[in-house]
Amino acid sequence: MKTIPERAEVVLIRHAQSEYNRDGRFTGWSDPPLTNAGVQEARDAGLALASSGYRFDSAYSSKLQRAGQTMEQILQVMDTTDIPRHTDWRLNERHYGALQGNLRAEAIALVGEPQVWRWRRGFQDMPPAVSSADPRHPINQPTYNHVPRDQLPAAENLADTRARVAAFWEQEIKTRIASGERLLIASHGNTLRALLMYLGDMDVATVESFEIPTGTPIIYRFDEHATPMSWSYLDPQQILRAPTAA
Repeated sequence: MKTIPERAEVVLIRHAQSEYNRDGRFTGWSDPPLTNAGVQEARDAGLALASSGYRFDSAYSSKLQRAGQTMEQILQVMDTTDIPRHTDWRLNERHYGALQGNLRAEAIALVGEPQVWRWRRGFQDMPPAVSSADPRHPINQPTYNHVPRDQLPAAENLADTRARVAAFWEQEIKTRIASGERLLIASHGNTLRALLMYLGDMDVATVESFEIPTGTPIIYRFDEHATPMSWSYLDPQQILRAPTAA
């Protein structure tokens, strides 16, 4: 096994703007594509990573196309489309149950802003579930035929999301960090909030109020034992606006 460098880094990124982001809809496991602005946002992230000297040995995304498109645009701009790419359902966004596809403004008008905030941000708060007959339930979607039915959610809170993304991390990512691989992981806002909570010391109150911007790389640093150390954002616009040395 290779010894990892004194400071190993994994790049995490929330997908760029999707059509549902633009429209103010609950997305969850719904599968809208990126907007044109989102495609450019992802490409800017790739340019910023390339100009900052990042390279990747392999890349991961969720099963949802907005994350996959973000990953592909980044790799395209970085001229690294020949590396292995993996998709994993455990990187999917939190499942918003019966809220999926609905406008947030309509939900606020119906049940009030405090309840919608709890559904969106609460660690233990569960949105209304979809029935097993609902096409929004993943048991009815061929993409997830390989997943045991009892693992597919009708709705999730953030605690559920943390449990599945933590399992993904332990089973799939830790050994790759330990072998010295340079990784890109494209996922979703709630999933990455849950992952940052799992890897660090973020408490419930902090994670409930924490927001991750779209299309902005997170650089997570690990020590020589693959223990999480710290993280920070890499702001694409700040890097792309920086003057070029003469």
